[in-house]
Amino acid sequence: MSQTATTAKPATAGQTAPFRMLHTMLRVLDLDKSLDFYVNKMGMKLLRRQDYPGGEFTLAFVGYGDEKDQAVIELTHNWGQKEPYTIGSGYGHIAIGVPDIYGLCETLQSAGVKIPRPPGPMKHGGSVIAFVEDPDGYKVELIEKK
Repeated sequence: MSQTATTAKPATAGQTAPFRMLHTMLRVLDLDKSLDFYVNKMGMKLLRRQDYPGGEFTLAFVGYGDEKDQAVIELTHNWGQKEPYTIGSGYGHIAIGVPDIYGLCETLQSAGVKIPRPPGPMKHGGSVIAFVEDPDGYKVELIEKK
């Protein structure tokens, strides 16, 4: 008899110890613009990029460290996509810790990056945050980490 979501036992901490977050995937309209944002503006590294001609898509993985021990972002570019993707109401944001949020936001704004929420303290907390947008409109929260 197969277990269903309602009868399956939840995993315990001991069972999930080998689990690790690997990546978050975003569909992007223009891969070059997205790579420019994540690599040149946000300082990530292009870790790997692979074209899949049979499926007519390209995957590019970006991040701040090696995939063997860091979570990364997978940018998926479907070659035939002509219109921007709809982000939907369920998506929230990616969060990145940064040491100088004010300086980074000045640099990003000078580079043409949209900053819908300028840096400043959270309304109901002490963290200093900002929100920027990538070329597809995905929100990226910056959290100052000194």
